[in-house]
Amino acid sequence: MTNSKIAVYFMPGMAAAPSIFQNIILSPELFNVHYLEWHVPTKGISISDYAKEMCDYIKEENPVLIGVSFGGMLVQEMAKHIKTRQVIIISSVKLQKELPKRMQFAKYTKVHKLLPTGLVNNVELLAKYAFGETVPKRLALYEQYLSVRDKGYIDWSIDAIVNWKESGPITNLVHIHGDKDAVFPISNIKDCIKVTNGTHTMIIHRYKWFNEHLPTIILQNKSSI
Repeated sequence: MTNSKIAVYFMPGMAAAPSIFQNIILSPELFNVHYLEWHVPTKGISISDYAKEMCDYIKEENPVLIGVSFGGMLVQEMAKHIKTRQVIIISSVKLQKELPKRMQFAKYTKVHKLLPTGLVNNVELLAKYAFGETVPKRLALYEQYLSVRDKGYIDWSIDAIVNWKESGPITNLVHIHGDKDAVFPISNIKDCIKVTNGTHTMIIHRYKWFNEHLPTIILQNKSSI
């Protein structure tokens, strides 16, 4: 029976730890669940080559890759190097044109280079970069989830996001997006499963929705519900 289980690999968002998935429960009888973690990139590495490095951690064939936010962009890049059963992106984008205008503007002006990323140990600032939220009462919660505090990693991540060049979605892609996402507004998003009142951090705050719907989406390769 073990070989008949579906391998599922979860990739967290920028600077986040796999603990953001701690309340997501997939049946161990049906799924082999694994968690991927960010590592500090080699200076100057492309997101494509970083994705190729991350594929070394995929030990099972034909997996489902699930990525949140920047992690969703990364799993799409990973799927260009390995065969996948399905790629599911959450609170992310699948096309360059789905990036908000401020990020597209940053690509040409390089304004993102001026962000104070040296202050990554300031949890409030890091939460704003990673989650798009500044909510003081949640800082203790976010400190638990934000594990990567390396300035080089944050600089690389922001640069990779604003310069992402995806022009056509990959095959077997499912996009799940909240209609209250402040980082990637749903007004820019096409062809997605919409989560009502879902924010950019809905993987944490709306885990019950995912526990209800993710198994069906995976088992039936559903792109809509």
